[in-house]
Amino acid sequence: MKSFRSHFHLILLAFAVLLLVFGAACKRQSMAHHEYMYVSAPETSLRDRVATMYNKMGTVHNGDRVEVLERQRRFVRVRTDGGQEGWIEERSLVPQEIYDGFQKLAQDNADTPVQAKGTTRAELNMHVEPSRDADHLYQLKDGEKVDVLRRATAEKNAAKPKTAPAPSAAKNSTQKAGAATKTAGTQPATPAKTAAQNPALAVPPATSTTGPGESSAGKEQPPPPKPVMEDWYLVRTSSGHAGWVLLRMVDLDVPLDIAQYAEGQRIIGYFILNNVDEDGKPQPQYLVLLNEPKDGLPYDYNQIRVFTRNRAKHRYETAYREHNLEGYLPVKVGHQDFGGKEGDLPTFTIRQKIDSGQVVEETYKLNGPIVRRVLSPDEEAAEKAKHEAALAARMKELSAKHAGQPSHKHKQQH
Repeated sequence: MKSFRSHFHLILLAFAVLLLVFGAACKRQSMAHHEYMYVSAPETSLRDRVATMYNKMGTVHNGDRVEVLERQRRFVRVRTDGGQEGWIEERSLVPQEIYDGFQKLAQDNADTPVQAKGTTRAELNMHVEPSRDADHLYQLKDGEKVDVLRRATAEKNAAKPKTAPAPSAAKNSTQKAGAATKTAGTQPATPAKTAAQNPALAVPPATSTTGPGESSAGKEQPPPPKPVMEDWYLVRTSSGHAGWVLLRMVDLDVPLDIAQYAEGQRIIGYFILNNVDEDGKPQPQYLVLLNEPKDGLPYDYNQIRVFTRNRAKHRYETAYREHNLEGYLPVKVGHQDFGGKEGDLPTFTIRQKIDSGQVVEETYKLNGPIVRRVLSPDEEAAEKAKHEAALAARMKELSAKHAGQPSHKHKQQH
């Protein structure tokens, strides 16, 4: 009997040890899991309690990371990276998924060349997508400098997807409807007055807008109104954050000497190609991208202009201009060594849609005040073959013309 009791105690002791080990493992696992959120408000306070009257425990700023400790109604108790704890409204925070979306947006465009420098007109939210309803995290201050990377266009008042009501809400609405039906069935019905008894209830006859022999079903309905579109810029801040903002809320820092030649068009981007010396001071020469002054166009720009410096007259002049493009960002600028007399020259590469519908890259070079296309090896071979064919045709024509003329000796015999 004693042996049985001792074995039973050993089994209980082993079971207790297993429970302790399992509990410690679960505790370690729960402690290892951390939920983080990020502050989307410009600035907000940490409260010591969820109440109308509270003490301020600290301050968090836009973009700060906090660890979630507890939730209560619309508030969250958090801990900052500096160790401060307090309650904050959940609407001032965004989850990890949104932060990851902004991180991916910045990484995907880390090597995108800057298309323009700009300044914000007001405080702006940076969205993860070009849409007013898209999630936002970082905020821009009024007058903040940004780099413009891309352009997009989106519908201004896009219809939001309809979500099915929650089962509990559907159940409640069904119960309310059933209760209303039951109540209506139990109450005595009030006799309705007819139009003969009350002339005010008489419905006037409908007036037909269709012509004789024309049915309303066959009448052509007016087309639905076109959606209102608006343009967006993908911008990057000095701290490396990237996000979408409304295009009209960013003023490009185009020099006035260049902006005055816009001729009512919208400047989409601008680039410094090189600098020339004028009276001992460097003067930049520019490539400018322009488009029609309206939102919703399917392409980013339809015109390019190169402005070079007339050092004798101390002013900018148009060295090159090309219209009727379907151009797409990004545009690249650089230098290339062409050897010989030309040497190293500034270049720029645009992307435009050609007649076949394909988007191709075309490179140009600036040699003094002259802009010329830089042909690819295939284009050079095609141009050479075309030139040789034209030369051969000309030589053949001259040879045939010469063969058809009588010689000078033949004329003397006659």
